[in-house]
Amino acid sequence: MKTPALIWFKDIKFEDVATVGGKGANLGEMYSLGIPVPNGFVVTARTYFDFIAKNNLKPQIKNILDSANVDHPDELLSASKKIKTIIKKAPIPDTVAIEIMSAYKKLGSFGGLRDLPVAVRSSATAEDSIDASFAGQQETFLNVIGESNVLNRVRDCWASLFTPRSIFYRVKKKFDHFQVGVAVPVQKMVQSDISGIMFTVNPVSNTKNEIVIETIWGLGEYIVQGITTPDQHIINKSTWEIQYKNSTPQDRQLVKSENETHEAEVPKYKQNKFKINDETAIKIARIGQKLHNHYGKAQDIEFAIEKGKLFIVQTRPITTLGSGDNQKSIEVSEAPFLLVLSRL
Repeated sequence: MKTPALIWFKDIKFEDVATVGGKGANLGEMYSLGIPVPNGFVVTARTYFDFIAKNNLKPQIKNILDSANVDHPDELLSASKKIKTIIKKAPIPDTVAIEIMSAYKKLGSFGGLRDLPVAVRSSATAEDSIDASFAGQQETFLNVIGESNVLNRVRDCWASLFTPRSIFYRVKKKFDHFQVGVAVPVQKMVQSDISGIMFTVNPVSNTKNEIVIETIWGLGEYIVQGITTPDQHIINKSTWEIQYKNSTPQDRQLVKSENETHEAEVPKYKQNKFKINDETAIKIARIGQKLHNHYGKAQDIEFAIEKGKLFIVQTRPITTLGSGDNQKSIEVSEAPFLLVLSRL
């Protein structure tokens, strides 16, 4: 029986992490739990490995990696560029291409949109584990429209397994480059008016009774990349009350316009307002705690709000928690920005 090139979220469980990567497994698991997750599918890691094998790319990639000293930035950058070029020029097998294009059209038909904007993300098969934080090392492409563009972005995600940072990380962690695969979730794009991240344990103070929620206006890259300092709500899990909140003025945001994203001014009446009210913060926190309880681990969660509707975009274990002598002391006044930086 032919192995499918992709799996829909509804058919994915967390145990499928080797097939769909940590990000993909979490999306499927949340979808099954009834968490408000935008629909989509995952191009499997097996499809990536088959693509490498059918195009006989392993020997070429290995030769480039073997000849590069990753401690020399110029050599590392050059090796990365060569490998990514090789991957991007290699053809996707016809059967795989047809399957991906058909799934994209089906995803659009659910919402009655012929040209559905989607997010095309990378989900490394060793990603989102407590012992190896691959988060942010591979590419994410937002607002991708059209079958051929989706195909190209899937291949770009495969190539992004060989960014300089990813190569360096695997070498230093002694991961085999060819044992780490990459799956590619393709997900209906949320055009967020508000984006946020949530930690189900306070990762700065390691306080387990606190949920921290941070929010900004616009699309999510500016909070994930630490470009914009967010608002912050801290919720006490015992009382489900707001324990602390702080608003940071924001005058620039990332928005979608036609087929691309660009920076725009935040309307003046919104610049000094809280992005969410207390009731919404508590609603988000309760979903976070549901995920925390389900996985049995503290979670780092990304969410988006579009036209008042909340979507959970992804969740993964918090990898920055320390204990005992390993826990760093950080001033509370530094917390909002440092929480964002801890994810990078």
